[in-house]
Parts: sequence; C-alpha cells; structure tokens
Amino acid sequence: MATRRRIPGKRAPRQIAMKEFDRITHNPKVMGGKPTIRGMRVTVGMIVRQIGAGHTVEKLLADYPYLEREDIQQALRYAAWRIDETELTLTDA
Repeated sequence: MATRRRIPGKRAPRQIAMKEFDRITHNPKVMGGKPTIRGMRVTVGMIVRQIGAGHTVEKLLADYPYLEREDIQQALRYAAWRIDETELTLTDA
C-alpha cells in the first residue's frame, strides 16, 4: 500500500496557497473545485492556456473586463508553484 509523506520542514501546500495566493479559490461548487480567480468561473488553467496560446495580459484584460492584472499574474505564479510542488510517494516494503 502506497502512502504519501511530506518532506520534513516543508509546509503543506494549502498553508502556502492560503497566504500567498489570496485571489485563487477552490470551491467544489464552482468549476468542479478547480482553482479559480476570486470565486468566478475563470480557472487558472484557462488563463495559463490563453497566455500559452500567445495572448497578452492586455488581451485577456480586454476580453475579460472583470479580471484585474494581479488576477492574471497570481494565476501564473500559482500554476508555476503547483508544477514545482514536491510530493513523495512511498511504498511499504
């Protein structure tokens, strides 16, 4: 049976996210619990895909006038943080 253990001295992901990502929300009733911007139906993934497709921050702000520049910047920082998160899966011998 595999168990997950955190590396000693590392804070849990939620503790970091709550402090550093105050615009990123998780609600099971909004977009299936995916990380969204301020509880709106705009996901972090959508923002990352738009930037990856070559859209500028200015284009996103024009297309989604209810977004703020910091929303987009924080979504990109959040996505980068999630990619770098380290989690070890240990198996019982």
